[in-house]
Amino acid sequence: TMKSVAILAALAGSAAAFSPATTGKASTALQGSVFDDYVGAVDFRGKELKWDPLNLSETYEPFQGWFRECELRHGRTAMLAVMGFIATDYVRIPGDYFSFETIPKTVDAHDALIASGPMWNLLLWIGLFDLVITAPAVQAMGNGEREAGDFGWMWFAPKDKAAFDKKRESELMNGRLAMMAVGGIATQSIISGHGFPYV
Repeated sequence: TMKSVAILAALAGSAAAFSPATTGKASTALQGSVFDDYVGAVDFRGKELKWDPLNLSETYEPFQGWFRECELRHGRTAMLAVMGFIATDYVRIPGDYFSFETIPKTVDAHDALIASGPMWNLLLWIGLFDLVITAPAVQAMGNGEREAGDFGWMWFAPKDKAAFDKKRESELMNGRLAMMAVGGIATQSIISGHGFPYV
């Protein structure tokens, strides 16, 4: 029965607490790895953090650029999502579809806008962007013609390499925080039923 399986699993897990400690040297820092090739091996304090517990960057080495591209894209999207989630509690674009009367709470916008139609436009335009921009960009990245996340928008980029790398680290850190934040915002707004500050 399920009860017996749960008891056996708990016993097996607790037995590991009394097993002897391993004497081998364990480290999550990878030497001579992807962390040496890419910017962003830092924690929130700016200290070095070479963390890849599943060893994905070494196991799937040909996909390292794709992993970074995905991290940057999801981080940028999450930063926009956090701002959009907060802003739409106070301001809406014109139109009956988007009014406070039609959609009183931001968290209800997804389902309401799928039912009424505007979300299908969003899906169409994002799909078109992926076909026209993202697919060729990823192919160029695979051929070594561009770096991950680089779409050539360098108008405000620092000219100094060290300053530019610092900006890239900041973008990664803000994106990582935003990816966690947008999940927390969505969860908290559903649980509390309130908008910003979600309490």
